[in-house]
Amino acid sequence: MRPTFLEVNLSQLRRNLDAIRARVGPALVMPMLKANAYGHGLDGVAPFIAPFVDYIGVATVEEGIYLRGLGIDKSILVAGGILPEQIPLFVEHDLTLSASSTPLLRVADQLADKISKRIRAHLKIDTGMERVGVRDTEAESFLEFSLTCKHLDIEGIYSHFANSDAKDLTHAKLQVERFNEVLRFYEKRSLPAPRLRHMANSGGILQVPDSYFDMVRPGIMFYGVYPAPETARTIEVNPALTWRSRVAYSKIVPPGRPISYGSLWQPEARTRIVTVPCGYGDGYFRRMTNQARVIVNGKSYPQVGRICMDQFMVDVGDDLAEVGDEVILLGEGISADDLAEWAGTNAYEVLTNIGARVPRVYIT
Repeated sequence: MRPTFLEVNLSQLRRNLDAIRARVGPALVMPMLKANAYGHGLDGVAPFIAPFVDYIGVATVEEGIYLRGLGIDKSILVAGGILPEQIPLFVEHDLTLSASSTPLLRVADQLADKISKRIRAHLKIDTGMERVGVRDTEAESFLEFSLTCKHLDIEGIYSHFANSDAKDLTHAKLQVERFNEVLRFYEKRSLPAPRLRHMANSGGILQVPDSYFDMVRPGIMFYGVYPAPETARTIEVNPALTWRSRVAYSKIVPPGRPISYGSLWQPEARTRIVTVPCGYGDGYFRRMTNQARVIVNGKSYPQVGRICMDQFMVDVGDDLAEVGDEVILLGEGISADDLAEWAGTNAYEVLTNIGARVPRVYIT
């Protein structure tokens, strides 16, 4: 096996799920398994966690189809933007449609009528994200039309936060007010609302209890990472992922000998440089060059020289580090937020950019 790999603790994912459920109950829990389970690997995560969840969320039709191929039989919501020509795939693979417009509803209803099969759908309302969904101020006609769709099962209605992970929750609370106003459509007509009203993402779960409704959608916090440094830690979750490697080469470098492409760093004194077989081709960002730190044999050291596609170098000073010694890139004291700071991005990008060629190893 390749010496660079991800170790994913499935039992920790279960503990995170249980902690979320204890907080939000009686609301149902729909973890988001999009983007290869936030880099943790669908193949291992989905079959393990599926028996314990109420619903599964993904971003693309392809992700939903892949889950069905793994034998996952839970309801799967495709939350990303959908094209009309993709709707037959929802029927074929028993996926739940995010109905984000009247034309999309119309096409789905006509197809369901034509093939004499019902399509399950959740209505998407835009309360302030301005990405996908019918704007709350224009929702009434959309909901009126949904009542005429006799061949669809309108199972849910939902919205998505833009700023629920922020310290200032003014906009998040405004979005909840807007969503509640949309839901009054049903009350005014003495009609039952769809049985699954949902809005809370990770930030909403942690900071906006009024957004729990009937179901919540934990994303990054399900994997044990908080959505932003300023987000309140109202639920204890812990990372399930450790990114491990091993020293592939070790040598003494004299002062004045530059390291790696571009000669961006050179030692001022005699030092030991070790090479780690991982690089930006694996998702270890090139822009972390001369910023990152790793743990070698339990001690923290700086990454030095430009990060290459497949390798990078570390300065261990006067310490001994030999071929085969353990290196920790993420975990055991190095957080996704640390890598995010070094790369000038966020923890979401750190996790979801870990490459497919990095093997995932699952432990319980």
